[in-house]
Amino acid sequence: MRKKIVKSDAEWQAQLTPEQYRVTRQQGTERPFSGDYQVTDEHGIYHCVCCNAPLFENEHKFEAGCGWPSFDRPLGQAAVEERQDDSHGMHRTEVVCAHCDAHLGHVFPDGPPHTTGLRYCINSVAIAFHPGE
Repeated sequence: MRKKIVKSDAEWQAQLTPEQYRVTRQQGTERPFSGDYQVTDEHGIYHCVCCNAPLFENEHKFEAGCGWPSFDRPLGQAAVEERQDDSHGMHRTEVVCAHCDAHLGHVFPDGPPHTTGLRYCINSVAIAFHPGE
């Protein structure tokens, strides 16, 4: 098991863009349809923008119509952690990077019924695509 990556706020701010910092370190959300949410057939892996840990396979990305990248599963059980999020008067399940606790988005039970039935709704500024992996 990997050791958790811990950095100060100043270190994260120096590494990330202001929008990446707001979303990943302050549990923000990017505007829908503002990032890379398109589904492509290109093979590759999405990594955490904070620590570069592999999180999601492009093969499990699907068009949910919600304006954020959507996946039906993470790369593996150790890639992400799920936490209860009762903020904003809602009961949701937050998804964070298991290696650095970066806020990635939320998971909902309205994904493709022919696969997992889950929709990992992920902020595009929280992930970086590595084609060919």
